[in-house]
Amino acid sequence: MKAKLLLIDDDANLCQVISYQLKKMGYDVDVTNSGGEGLEAYRQGNYDIVLTDIQMPDISGIQVLQEIRKQDKDVVIILITAYGSVENALEACRMGADDYITKPFGQEQLLFVIEKTVRLRNLQTENQSLREELSDKFRFENMIVNSPAMENVVQMAGKVARSDATVLILGESGTGKELLARGIHYNSPRATKPLVTVNCPSIPDTLLESELFGHIRGAFTGAIKDRKGKFEMADGGTLLLDEIADLREDVQAKLLRVLQEREFERLGESTPIQVDVRLIAATNKDIEKLVSDGKFREDLYYRLSVVPITIPPLRERKADIPYLVEFFIERYKKDKKVTVDSEVLEILKTYNWPGNIRELENVIERALVLSGKPRISPQDLPVHLTEPSSIARNQPADNLFSDLSLDNLEKRAIQMALQRSGGNQTKAAKLLDIPRHVLLYRLKKFNIK
Repeated sequence: MKAKLLLIDDDANLCQVISYQLKKMGYDVDVTNSGGEGLEAYRQGNYDIVLTDIQMPDISGIQVLQEIRKQDKDVVIILITAYGSVENALEACRMGADDYITKPFGQEQLLFVIEKTVRLRNLQTENQSLREELSDKFRFENMIVNSPAMENVVQMAGKVARSDATVLILGESGTGKELLARGIHYNSPRATKPLVTVNCPSIPDTLLESELFGHIRGAFTGAIKDRKGKFEMADGGTLLLDEIADLREDVQAKLLRVLQEREFERLGESTPIQVDVRLIAATNKDIEKLVSDGKFREDLYYRLSVVPITIPPLRERKADIPYLVEFFIERYKKDKKVTVDSEVLEILKTYNWPGNIRELENVIERALVLSGKPRISPQDLPVHLTEPSSIARNQPADNLFSDLSLDNLEKRAIQMALQRSGGNQTKAAKLLDIPRHVLLYRLKKFNIK
């Protein structure tokens, strides 16, 4: 589809030349010869680009710009100006114009300015759209929460998101610490600013300081040009330091200063740089023990843990498992309708999940790949989940026997016998030391398939 362009200029001859050139370039062009006519045409039409002269006898291009911007913030506006009026054009850009071009100009220069400006505007629109998608994706109400423990976590995160307080997120690997950090950022007043993530253990010790604070050319061997650090990149937004317990002691000292003074120096430079950054830190280690052992600065720990949030492991929030399974099936099913056997959910709830949500996601993706059927059954799960010895080994004793009712213990015994016998009812009956018809009765009683 051709872009529709409105040309406004009181020089009729120039309009004729520009219009001819633009039509040759594939634009659909309407021409008006005064600011008043241009505004009226704009109100009547639907334009992608407005190209207007600044100096016009009735209404100036600046006034045209102001009036159009009141109605439409998305249309591309390019100003035409004489060389001596460049300052006016620059001021107009600060007021909302996208770009300007000075007279006299050729066809190639005109095409370059228009296409460059339209491309930049498209990128800005795409970026805004992506930000809105991210904000929607990481809304707290979209997070999968059914257990009281996780409800408390999300409620606390929602409260702290509205502030600038430093947050320390604690939890085992795979519990979703980075996801929660993103939720805090995208639900905060800083949501339109950058979220910069640094995984501390993944960066060599010799480069970590430069990665965080930047450096100038010649600061060390290999520093061939100035480079911004992550703090500068995150200015106005949020910096997430993942696995912060792995920071070297000298870097801990510099980080403490940034938190206290809100300034730092690049490597090789003595001029302080002011930053406005909200810091979120995360770790899967027992950071309080590291402090008591002298391996992590106590003063930095207190600076980081203004609001500590602990994410419980999956074994302590098993009420979330069915909802997480449904979510991962939706993510990986590739437009196929897939259901899950109730026995599968029972097995998943029984397992201890040392790898937490990340492990559960891998199990569901694997089951969908290997099954090839519209239903996930126990045979599609990894062996270490379905072996009774593994279930008992991975299930804490207080959870395994949390319900000591006779029916519950009998049901568990039947399920484990079926798993051990590979679903063979005769073998399962022998393992349980009961007749097969008694087993069939119990299967029906407990609705075990």
